Parts: sequence; structure tokens; C-alpha cells
Amino acid sequence: MNQNIAFIGGGNMGRALIGGLVARGIAPERITVSDPHWPTLQTLQESYAVRTTQDNAVAVSDADVVVLAVKPQQLREVVQAIAPLVQPRAAMLISVAAGIRAEDIQGWASGAAVVRCMPNRPALEGCGVSALYATPAVSDQQRALAEQIMQATGTTLWLKQEADMDAVTAVSGSGPAYFFLLTEILAEAGQTLGLSADISRELAVQTAYGAGYMARKSSDSPATLREQVTSKGGTTAAALNHMEAHDIRRIVTDAVAAAAQRSRELAELLGEKQPPK
Repeated sequence: MNQNIAFIGGGNMGRALIGGLVARGIAPERITVSDPHWPTLQTLQESYAVRTTQDNAVAVSDADVVVLAVKPQQLREVVQAIAPLVQPRAAMLISVAAGIRAEDIQGWASGAAVVRCMPNRPALEGCGVSALYATPAVSDQQRALAEQIMQATGTTLWLKQEADMDAVTAVSGSGPAYFFLLTEILAEAGQTLGLSADISRELAVQTAYGAGYMARKSSDSPATLREQVTSKGGTTAAALNHMEAHDIRRIVTDAVAAAAQRSRELAELLGEKQPPK
């Protein structure tokens, strides 16, 4: 990769991407990070030898790609400030800010090429999944570059329509919390049955890890994998029958729908239709 990449924001997601890119052989001198928090920049400089600055204008001055890794509430101000600087280089903007539509970012950036991404928390460990959506202004070469950058933290997939991003947010963006909740519940249930807190937690966490690993490696569907570990009349069947009797599918489906609805509401709240604060 011979392009210069600027990161606006050096927090958790920015750091995950930077670490992944450097690990994949990207020259550190091609990466510039801007962040108002000097200790954050110092850590990134010491860990990855990237260039750092507290000035966004300096960071994007020679950038071919600008990764926007700031809080959604800050995005409009940041984009509008750097827009005149990225236009001469026709730099692509990659946003990992949750809830902000690509068309709004493109409008703030005076028509720049924009790729909107929805990574999830496991990206911090290099095993995340990111959904990407590109505006029409994004070239095939830029799409490939955006994919290469986001693959530094896990797998990627492309959406044909941005409206699907709300569902992606509900399923994978919020999804880790659902699994953490189930793991938490399993650990608590083990304690209720008499296991110590340490043993119960280890059993729950390792079971979640192993099940996820098996689902990731297997070509079988989750439904098939579930059937393979469920013997008729056995202990697993007893538990699953109890869950189904209490309509667990409806509970989860309704919960994911609530997350998707909130994603749409946040897009309206933080997007172009609302005046800047």
C-alpha cells in the first residue's frame, strides 16, 4: 500500500486499525494520527512509530485516505473543517462513526468520496466484522483500498444499499453485547447450581469462545450445529425446549428490531436534517 493514511481520532478503533495495518506491513511513516489527547498520541507513536499531531489540518495535508474515528457528535464539525484540505487530493473519507449516513458526510465534505463502515467491538482483537457502504463517488480502486484498510481488524462485506446499515448495526454492531449477556447469564446460572464464581465464569466464557469458533470454522449452518449437539430427550433438549416455550426467538428478534429502530433515530438526530450545535 503506497497511499498515505490519516486517522482523525486515535481511540480504541483507530488504534486497532493502525495496529492491524502496521502488522500487515504498512510503512508507519505513511500513517498520520491526529488526536487532541497527547498521551494517546504518545502511546501510538511509541507502539507503532507512526506520525502524530494534534492538528487535523496537518494530518490530512498529504493524505490519500482519511479515516474518521471520532465520536458521532463531533463528526460534522471535523468533516467541514477538513473538507477544503482533502478536495485538492481527491482523498477518500472512511467513517467508522456509528449512525452517521454517508450522504450526510458527503454533503459536509462537499462531494468527497465516502465509505461508511460499521465495525464491531471484536475488531479491537483483530477478529471483528465490518460492513461497508460506498457512495457513487467512490472508485473501484478506492473500494479495494477501503476494504484492505478495514480488513486489518477482521473480515469485511459490502452493502448494496445504505439502509441496510441499520440492520447491520443491530445484528453485529450491538451483537457482541447480546453474547456477553448470555455468557453472563450462564455464569450466574452455574453459581445458582452451586459452582464457584471462578469455575462458572471459566465454563461460560470458554463455552462461548468454543461455540463461536466452531460456527466460524464450520460450513454447516448454526441450526445444523445446534441439532448436532442436541440429543433427543437429553439435557440440551430440555434446556432448548424451555427457551422455545418462553418464545426466545421472538424476544431476540424484537430486541434486534429495537436496536435497528434506534439506529435510524440516531441517524436522523445526528445527520444533516438537524442543525449543528
